[in-house]
Formats: sequence, C-alpha cells, structure tokens
Amino acid sequence: MNPITTQRLRIVSPEFVLEQLPHAASPEDDWIVLVRAPEGLTVVRAVRPLESGERWIGFYSGDTAHDLDVPGMLAAIVRPLAEAAIPVFVASTFDADLVLVPVQRKQQAVVVLEEAGHQVQSEDGAPFRSPH
Repeated sequence: MNPITTQRLRIVSPEFVLEQLPHAASPEDDWIVLVRAPEGLTVVRAVRPLESGERWIGFYSGDTAHDLDVPGMLAAIVRPLAEAAIPVFVASTFDADLVLVPVQRKQQAVVVLEEAGHQVQSEDGAPFRSPH
C-alpha cells in the first residue's frame, strides 16, 4: 500500500443505524449524518435503547486527516473491504472519512484493514486487538 494512503482508523461509538426518510420528514436531533438526495433523506444516527434492525460500526480516519486534493484516501479503506465482500456506508468530511460496516462484520473488517496496512485503534486510541 502507498504510505501516503495508509491510515490510522479509530473505531467510534456508539453503534449506528441507517434510515431513509421522505423529504418532508423531520429527523430527530440525534442524527450524526444527514444527506438530502433526490430520493429523500438519508440519516445516520446512534442506535436507541432496545432498537432492533441492522447496526453498523464506524471506522473514522480523522487521526490521519488529509486535504481534499489527496487522491486515494477513501479508496484505500473501501477497496480492501469490497474485495472481502464487506458492505460499507460512507460519509466524508473535508478532511476525514467515516466508513460504516455491519456490526457482525467488525472483526473481519479489522483484519482486512490491518492486512491492507492500516492501523486500527479502539475508541480510546489503543491498538484494537483483532483475533488474527
């Protein structure tokens, strides 16, 4: 992997859910990401207590923030996950990316990302201990 695109990824909490709402909907204030698109609103928010449905865990690249003109940063994270058939949902900021994967694929995603050259850290910044 290109050393420029090797990143330090931090697992963020809480777990998240994804929703798609109609344009007229008014999402509650607990959203993390809100995107308005032609088909409606896409909302990423924290899981609420006792909520069912698919849960996602986030890998955040903020520790290796980058300018918008640095090519390949998101691809360096998403490509190995795609090659391992791990679904992703991505939200990007000006200098970092939040890559969500289904919670049940967390361990596999950590292994794949580490094998691709990334460092994966737990929420507190300590190295994540993957069982590989």
